[in-house]
Amino acid sequence: MKTYKNLNNLEIAELLRDVAAAYKLKDLPAQAGETKNKFKIIAYERAADAVEHSSSELKDIWDEGKLEDVPGVGPSIAEHLSELFKTGKSKHFDELLKDLPPAIFELMKVPGIGPKTAFKMAKSFNITSKGAIKQLVQIAKQGKIAQLAGFGEDRQAQILKNVEEYKGPSTRHLLPYAQAIAEDIIEYLSMKSFVKRVDALGSLRRKASTIGDIDIAAASDDSVKTIEYFCDYPKKTSVIEKGERSAAIMLPGNIHVDLLVHNPKAYGAALQHFTGSKHHNVKLREYALKKNLSVSDYGIKKNGKLIQIPTEEKLYNMLGMDFIPPELREDTGEIEAALKHQLPELVELKNVKADLQMHSSFDIETSHDIGESTMEELVEKARSLKYEYMAFTEHNPSRSKHNEKQIVDILKRKREKVGKLNSVKTGVKAFNSLEIDMMPNGELPVPAEGLETLDFALVSIHSQFTLSKLEQTKRVLKALSYPKVKIFAHPSGRKLNAREGAELDWPKIFEYMLKHNQWVEINCDPMRLDLPDFLVREAVKLGVKLTLGTDAHHKDGLDNMQFGISVARRGWATDSDIINCRTLKEFEKLLV
Repeated sequence: MKTYKNLNNLEIAELLRDVAAAYKLKDLPAQAGETKNKFKIIAYERAADAVEHSSSELKDIWDEGKLEDVPGVGPSIAEHLSELFKTGKSKHFDELLKDLPPAIFELMKVPGIGPKTAFKMAKSFNITSKGAIKQLVQIAKQGKIAQLAGFGEDRQAQILKNVEEYKGPSTRHLLPYAQAIAEDIIEYLSMKSFVKRVDALGSLRRKASTIGDIDIAAASDDSVKTIEYFCDYPKKTSVIEKGERSAAIMLPGNIHVDLLVHNPKAYGAALQHFTGSKHHNVKLREYALKKNLSVSDYGIKKNGKLIQIPTEEKLYNMLGMDFIPPELREDTGEIEAALKHQLPELVELKNVKADLQMHSSFDIETSHDIGESTMEELVEKARSLKYEYMAFTEHNPSRSKHNEKQIVDILKRKREKVGKLNSVKTGVKAFNSLEIDMMPNGELPVPAEGLETLDFALVSIHSQFTLSKLEQTKRVLKALSYPKVKIFAHPSGRKLNAREGAELDWPKIFEYMLKHNQWVEINCDPMRLDLPDFLVREAVKLGVKLTLGTDAHHKDGLDNMQFGISVARRGWATDSDIINCRTLKEFEKLLV
């Protein structure tokens, strides 16, 4: 039996993902494309994500008897983890992992290589766990993978490309997790009276989709006390360095956090400087020099005299421009727009009136995962967020399991359920929608009679991500051609830190959607944040309208709307660009 000692969160998360992979390999298919233990696999993958991004070491949480308080860690997984923490061993994990070549788990780290592919290659070529990826490169270059049944030259070339592009595990954190960590530290520092203000810095303050190290600034009259207090942060695993005005600590999961302490009278200049981006700051300083001014993190120097700047607003105003929101500071025209007083009034969370993608626990008999919260629970959550309307967008019923009549019958039952909900005055109008898979040829696996049961439909890419740009674009345009389709959901298909998006001819797709009054989604799921911000900017320029959908599978997921707003703001979107900012009456008119 394997012994696990002193595992950190990243190692535990990796172990849980290995267990999920083992379930995939060992379960006999119940039907094509499915396994008997689908929900166990999903549970372990979710638990792995939760553990990886926990701001406290899991062992410490277990010591406090609160293991099941960690989102995604249910009673069964908690029981196995408890055994591991108590004895350094887990009978359940060992039973699942035995007889599986250890190399498969190393190979699975490469994008595009799933458990079955990794298993087949590890067994076929006797790949060992030590240097498994390097061994695979050699095998691919020798042309041996192409000789395996079901592979061929094209598959071999794609595997080799993925392996050669693989740069090792990502050290970047998803925005919500980095933000949660920063907010906890900010709250901790703000408890002291000698700390006047605390802010996140860098890409976190600019709300980028992924974050590296976490940087924080504090305005304080007593830097020594502030540094000492920061280094006493109870969740740290170690203090990396400690100086007069800066310090660095390590948190669970090997998360590096830096603190910079500044004089409150010059805090604005420091906040602007360390928020970045680098390119924005270079352009700003070049402009300042043309006005015989010198900008630094200490202030603005004019005629040899340093002027301390307490706020960012004052800094930008002294340069003759409007305040530039952090999300726009990427040197993509924001400085020029600020000088002309032409910056957009960016969309704000408070102006969102609906969530247009969520998945309830309604049994729609889909091949995808269903939601965990009932429709009633989701309506109540939407009401608490002061939404005027919402859309239930469960995945389409499985085509492989049902004939057309059965699919239509299921969709009719769902329509009736939504109708009953709307007959009760909750203050929130629920729309009956569906997130529909695109088949490889772009056709939809829902018959016309089934589509007619819907108020509108979303279409999305859930498979065949590596089609050529021409084929993928043709596929999307075909799916968009169905009359009930209004929204192209998580359109690039990317998953942050895991999968690149599909290759698409975006100008052609945007042109089509604009012509047919269709909308492109900004998916607020932290793993997606898709449409990416740079494509949001292109859509806004062309006049293509956007929707915001949390893709929530639990009522608490509706709180992720804020992250979609961050993407929208980085893409220069205003309220008028976002369909969700329309009133209920305005939205209903758009569906006619």
